[in-house]
Amino acid sequence: MHDMSPSDIQGDYQETTLKYFDGNQRKVLVTDIETPYPEGKLIVSRTDTKGNITHCNRSFIDMSGYEESEIIGQPHALLRHPDMPAAAFEDLWKTVQAGDKWHGYVKNLRKDGGYYWVYATVIPNIRKGQVIGYTSVRRKPSRQKVEEAITTYANMN
Repeated sequence: MHDMSPSDIQGDYQETTLKYFDGNQRKVLVTDIETPYPEGKLIVSRTDTKGNITHCNRSFIDMSGYEESEIIGQPHALLRHPDMPAAAFEDLWKTVQAGDKWHGYVKNLRKDGGYYWVYATVIPNIRKGQVIGYTSVRRKPSRQKVEEAITTYANMN
């Protein structure tokens, strides 16, 4: 995963360094520009068991701001916004690795430094009794629930 480039950013931004569970880190450039979730759309992606993106739909590409060629093979953490507490992703991974469905509100980081909120559901893909990856489907979140998540996540951070 590469550091974000100032040439991709729209508007004023703040720079921060995100540290990931695998020990890697990445410089991210964050703005205060929210992209509203589009009505009637589902954002869908699939990953392998390590969280690397193997498939994404057009809505994923449009909302993330990345081209498909920039996304496939990258860790899903490419979209991690620094406002998201690590504990939320720890819970997600524990849940899906146990073979269960996870759902929650997630603030995602766009390529242009902006963000968007989703209500995400993540399920394990099981073939012949083995987990071979994960599918995530994101829907438009309730604004009230987003406001609650903002408060909860700020307290967790």
